Amino acid sequence: MQDFQGKIGLTVAESVPWWPSADMREDVPPNILVILFDDTGWADFGCYGSEIRTPNVDALAKGGLCYNNFHVTPLCSPTRACLLTGRNHHSVGMSNLADTDTGFPNCRGAIRDDVQLLPQLLKQAGYATYMLGKWHLTPAHEITPAGPFGNWPTQRGFDRFYGFLYGCTDHYTPELIEDNHSVEPPIGDGYHLSEDLVDRAKSYLREHCSFRSQAPFFMNFCFGATHAPFQVPREYIEPYIDVFGKGWDRTREDRLAKQKALGLVPQETVLAERNPEVPAWADLDADAKTLYAHLQACFAGFLEHSDHQIGRLIDELKRLNLFENTLVLVMSDNGASREGGDHGAIDTNTTYSGQPESVGEMLPRLDQIGGRLGPAFYPQGWAMAGNTPFRRYKQFVELGGVRSPLVVHWPGSVEETDTVRKQFLHAIDITPTLLNLAGAPAGATVDGASFADTFGLADAPATRTVQHWEMFGRKAVYAGGWKAVSQHEKGDNYADDVWRLHDLSQDFSESRDLASEQPEKLQELQEIWWHEAHANSVFPLDDRTLVDIITFRQPNGIMAAREVSLYPGTAHVPQATMITSAERSMYIEANFSAPVADAEGVIISAGDSRGGYTFYIKNGRMNFEHVRMEDREVVSAPVDSGMRQCSVRLRVRPDASCSVVILVGNTIISDGEIPKVSIHQSFWGIDVGRDTGVPVTSAYLAPFAFCDKLLEKVVLRFTGERSASETAAAVQMTE
Repeated sequence: MQDFQGKIGLTVAESVPWWPSADMREDVPPNILVILFDDTGWADFGCYGSEIRTPNVDALAKGGLCYNNFHVTPLCSPTRACLLTGRNHHSVGMSNLADTDTGFPNCRGAIRDDVQLLPQLLKQAGYATYMLGKWHLTPAHEITPAGPFGNWPTQRGFDRFYGFLYGCTDHYTPELIEDNHSVEPPIGDGYHLSEDLVDRAKSYLREHCSFRSQAPFFMNFCFGATHAPFQVPREYIEPYIDVFGKGWDRTREDRLAKQKALGLVPQETVLAERNPEVPAWADLDADAKTLYAHLQACFAGFLEHSDHQIGRLIDELKRLNLFENTLVLVMSDNGASREGGDHGAIDTNTTYSGQPESVGEMLPRLDQIGGRLGPAFYPQGWAMAGNTPFRRYKQFVELGGVRSPLVVHWPGSVEETDTVRKQFLHAIDITPTLLNLAGAPAGATVDGASFADTFGLADAPATRTVQHWEMFGRKAVYAGGWKAVSQHEKGDNYADDVWRLHDLSQDFSESRDLASEQPEKLQELQEIWWHEAHANSVFPLDDRTLVDIITFRQPNGIMAAREVSLYPGTAHVPQATMITSAERSMYIEANFSAPVADAEGVIISAGDSRGGYTFYIKNGRMNFEHVRMEDREVVSAPVDSGMRQCSVRLRVRPDASCSVVILVGNTIISDGEIPKVSIHQSFWGIDVGRDTGVPVTSAYLAPFAFCDKLLEKVVLRFTGERSASETAAAVQMTE
């Protein structure tokens, strides 16, 4: 704040007013647009070798630069923490996903509150700051209608936020947040989250030009795409079905050939060996090939649709005369994801529930893929192709997990366009680069370094030569062109970990292991890793899987509560709260302020028409309805006109079957059976006194609201826990 430069006398007449002036800099700092994709592989953009049409990303690359040596972490929340702090993720409290606080300083599920984020630092330089799309930097137990809000985007430096807080959401019915409150998405034909995000971004830009035109802006635009569920109109899917009938092995070969032709990779680059869990395409039967080609076509259409939205956003920048001084960066948060497993899914909810379907079960529903009934996911073989020419995937520290595309476009400032930059970079280098270009105040502690010199100089030296990685006990380190990688799985003795050694200056695809030939070099890199780990709060090493970490109910927030009271008028309760599905034994108790008499409406609903439950009163009957895929069960009982309390009791058995009874007081008045409950019912959480998403049942027209004055509260009492075996495959798939 500028010091007062007027005069203060005893009265106004004796005083001289003064107003601070805007900081008129001689240089004009750039607007900044960061576009972050989710789970998009290094080889998935057209300009990085893909068959998938991404003309708008390709145009930015042609008018700018492609980096072929840019790295991230193997998981979304840690990468986002690196991008927005310039710090290594363990050191700021984000060793793993934001979902969970493990009780250790390096994994609190949130960025340390003493660490300033990029938007906070840019605001000090006069920037307006806007965030759209996926955040995933708030602990799950803080994602409630009442917060706490300290780790939400608008409390961490963004002026405005419109998007979702959790790891993934449904693109047709997303759990949307605007600033600090939930909003109901428009539900109907024609809605898609990616389009909505661009519409809102355009609105922010127009308001910015109208009311803050003298200030530069920073816009962090984070797609939900291409994280599962894959959802996109059929017209984007159909053209790719025949394209990917060639299979993932041929796709990898074709992409590597194109990468060589584009100059992205050295001509001597070879494909890393097929990942051992992926079969050769030629060995698959006809049904599997048909299903897998359709699922990859959905992914491709999803990506093309996202690219189209980038085009709409760029067009708006041009229309508002902002494009010429806007620095645009396009990247992905980690490598392509194998979490679709062997067969992928037409309905991701089955995979996320640890109840995947067989090829035969899915094949008759090919026409549902990508629609409301087909929130899809591809099998891991296509993730391998997305990471061409590297080995492994997201969650792994090999290049398939940590090498990301990076496109940089800045008209007039990037003079040598349509070229490849080869400097080693990491996500922690983004913040110092943007602060450098923005002229932000010095003093922020960062681990990365600015690579702005590479915009103009192809042979500019790499600003750093050492970088470490750790995820689920897997370790890797880069130093001066060499990389060492350890293999590790849960329960392995760390002392027995096998390390590989790669000379990346001669081995672009990380395919030749030199550990036995150069043990001294390997030992040198191992020592560097341990040094970096000690310096960056990597310890304690934690080789628990995502299943273990996410299903751990830490002793904070409603996820750990045995009883939760929900009141009518409460905002939507997000899925992230971990209380919204029916996988645990529980009571759902409804309390009324007066006898029910002829009242009707939804008491509580969770999920949607493909997976969830609803408890409602209609035509004088209480109804509990549960749906999982095609299985729909209804338990019904007559309403006692004098009733002021009723409940549903669910008792879940080890095989995931469930008994259901409806009670008035302690008296059972109806009972039934549910063949199977699901951990992941859908991407929609709980609504009290109404059904605001895609309705669970066709028995009523949503929202079918119950009278708020009559419905006093709904109490959830949890009497059982889901077992590790029941959740084993589930949560790992969701991240």
